[in-house]
Amino acid sequence: MKEFIAPALAFGLAFALTPLCRKLAFRIGALDYPGERKVHRQAMPLLGGLAIYLSFWAVSAPFLLAEGGGQLQGLFWGSTLILLLGIYDDLKGLSYKVKLAGQFAAAFILLAYNIKIEFITLPFQEITFLGYFVIPLTLFWVVGLTNSVNLIDGVDGLATGVSAIAAIVMFALTWGEFPLIPVLTLILAGAALGFLPHNFSPARIFLGDTGSLFLGFLLAGFSIMGVTKQATLTTLIIPVIIFGLPITDTFYAIWRRFRNGQPIFKADKGHIHHRLLDVGLTTRQTVLILYFCSIYFGAAAIVFNRFTGFSRYLIPLTFALFLLGVKRLEGLSDLLSTDRKREM
Repeated sequence: MKEFIAPALAFGLAFALTPLCRKLAFRIGALDYPGERKVHRQAMPLLGGLAIYLSFWAVSAPFLLAEGGGQLQGLFWGSTLILLLGIYDDLKGLSYKVKLAGQFAAAFILLAYNIKIEFITLPFQEITFLGYFVIPLTLFWVVGLTNSVNLIDGVDGLATGVSAIAAIVMFALTWGEFPLIPVLTLILAGAALGFLPHNFSPARIFLGDTGSLFLGFLLAGFSIMGVTKQATLTTLIIPVIIFGLPITDTFYAIWRRFRNGQPIFKADKGHIHHRLLDVGLTTRQTVLILYFCSIYFGAAAIVFNRFTGFSRYLIPLTFALFLLGVKRLEGLSDLLSTDRKREM
C-alpha cells in the first residue's frame, strides 16, 4: 500500500501547483494565442508542464538522492534540459531545427548514463543484440516518442490523459519485475492526473511544449529502463503498442504531409483529434474517444506481453482495426448529420 503514497503526493502537489504556474504564465507572457489551427478562442496560459515536472521530481527526490549517479540521475538531467527547452519555446518560440537539436542533446544525456536499447526481440526471432545500432535506435526512439506526444497536444486534456494512461500501463507491465520503474511510472501518472482537472475541457491552462515534451521524454526513458529490458518475444513491439495512438498519428502526419508535398515539420489540421472535431464531436467527446483508444492499445500491450504465443499473429490486427476506425470517420460524420436532421 505504501507504493501508492508517492503517486498520491504527486497528484496533490500537481493540483496545488498548477494555479501558481497559471499565474506565472500570465505574468511572463507564456501564452498561446488563437489562430487558424487552434481550437481555443482566447489567449491561454502555457507552462502547465512545469507543475508536473516539479511534482514528479519533488516526490521522486528521495529515490534520486538514494541512487546517487545512476540512471535516474541521467533521467533528471535529460528531462530538465527538455523542460528548459520547452519553457523557452513557450516564451519566445523556437525553430524545429533548434528543438530537434535540444531533444537529441537530452537523448545523448540518457546514453551517457547507460539508458539505451541494447537488444530487441521480434516475433519469430531470438534476442538480437544491437551492437553499433544501440545509439541510433535509442536516439530515434527517444526523440520520436517525445515529438509524438507533443504532436497530439492539440485538444484540452488529450496529451495529459494519454500520457497518464501510458504510464499506468507501463506500471502494470513492470510491476514485480523492477524495483523502481513501477513506482516512478505511478508517480508520473499521479502528477499528470493532478494537473488534468485544470487541463480538461474547458481548460484553464495548457501543457505547452514545457509539458508535452517533458512527458514524452520521460515516458521514452521509462520504456527503455523498464519495458524494453524484458526478454519476451516482442520486446520492441510492446512499447510501440503502448504508445499506439501518438505513434500512429505521427506516422500518418508524416505520410500526409509527404503525399501533399508539404514540409514534414509544417503544422496542419489533419491530426486525428482535428478530424474528430471536424465531424461534429465536441472537445470532450473527442478526448474521451481518444482516451478509449489509448486504453485499447494499453490493454492490447498487456495481453500480448502476458500471452506471447498468439500475440505475434494479433499485433498487426490491433493496428489494422485502429486504422480502419480512423478511415471510417467520414461515416461518423454522415451519421451525426442524419441525427441532427432528425432532431430538427
